[in-house]
Amino acid sequence: MPRLPILTAILALAAHMAAADPAFWKHEWPNTDFTTTSVESWVEIVSGGPPKDGIPALSDPEFIEASEETRIGGREPVITLEIADAVPRAYPIRYLTWHEIVNDEVAGVPVAVTFCPLCNSGLVFDRRAGGRVLEFGVSGKLRHSDMIMYDRQTESWWQQAVGEAIVGDVTGTELRQVPAWMESWDQFRARHPDGLVMAEPAYPRRYGQNPYGGYDGLTRPFLYSGDPPPHGIPALARVVRVGDRAWPLERVRRHGGLSEEGVVIGWEAGQASALDTEVIAQGRDVGSVRVRDAQGRDLPHDVMFAFAFHAFWPEGRWMLGERGGRAGLEPHGGQQAWDLVLEAEKPVGGMGPCAFVIGAQGADQGDAVGREGRVQLVQSLGCGADGGIGRHDLLKP
Repeated sequence: MPRLPILTAILALAAHMAAADPAFWKHEWPNTDFTTTSVESWVEIVSGGPPKDGIPALSDPEFIEASEETRIGGREPVITLEIADAVPRAYPIRYLTWHEIVNDEVAGVPVAVTFCPLCNSGLVFDRRAGGRVLEFGVSGKLRHSDMIMYDRQTESWWQQAVGEAIVGDVTGTELRQVPAWMESWDQFRARHPDGLVMAEPAYPRRYGQNPYGGYDGLTRPFLYSGDPPPHGIPALARVVRVGDRAWPLERVRRHGGLSEEGVVIGWEAGQASALDTEVIAQGRDVGSVRVRDAQGRDLPHDVMFAFAFHAFWPEGRWMLGERGGRAGLEPHGGQQAWDLVLEAEKPVGGMGPCAFVIGAQGADQGDAVGREGRVQLVQSLGCGADGGIGRHDLLKP
């Protein structure tokens, strides 16, 4: 998209202007205790562009019956929340993209429904902490390209991806994650025809449009300076995070779901990416994930970008499978669509694992190298006792 480089430059300039210095932030955050923090270096925190509350969080939203909703496309993603003794609720990503936090109460449980577009992280938290109910807003700050929330009671800062306070009076306090999942609007209303869906907010926003057009097709995230994910996994590939473990979504998709180590990950086609095309409903199909334990109970999880998992769980486990795993790209539309599968076979006769390209699938399948100079596939495959698989790159001039 032609506007992406411009947007990147604007965001980078804003980050440079908003120096990583509490003395600079204090005029905007006079009630925040910057002497108490778990952040090792202030340079990890940058401005995302908008100021405090420049992205307006919502509180006590209105809902309508699913049968009355006519605006949302069938493939558009929603965050589904099912709490005992309450009518199931859907929070459309078309609204969360522009507001990022919804403060709600369901069956007496105060919740914060959150979505960080830059990390593709959609989480629901119980807002009760430290003997009080908190209300959250958007700080306008980012850390590792992930939204920093703040609570209006103490003005402490909270890391959205982990649900933990990182700056201020309640630093170290953790929010309880409530099981929820992202699925398509069609999937929600087919299962809950009498369910509720959040009504369109009364703000002048281009709801249904994606202001981050083409974002999940980039090779590097906005305002992220950390290390790339290991195992050759692209930074903006989606992973299913359960605790400190991450399953590449592409691996889950290829198997139609997985069951490992007491975790059952279901996958179903039909959900559009909210970060692909400029119209959310037209995004490519990334499928829907729901995670349960062996007894069928829903588990808290997240479907986030790989770079964010690596940034916040640097010692986390990458669930790549018995055959060594996958290092590749999610399918993308257009003439340069690729699905490169790189697997490491098990050792044979004492030799180390060897790496093989199992297949390259896409619009240019079978013509990977040098087709009119558009796509060049460079690969060097290793074979050794350490199981190294060399490197592989997909270069697009």
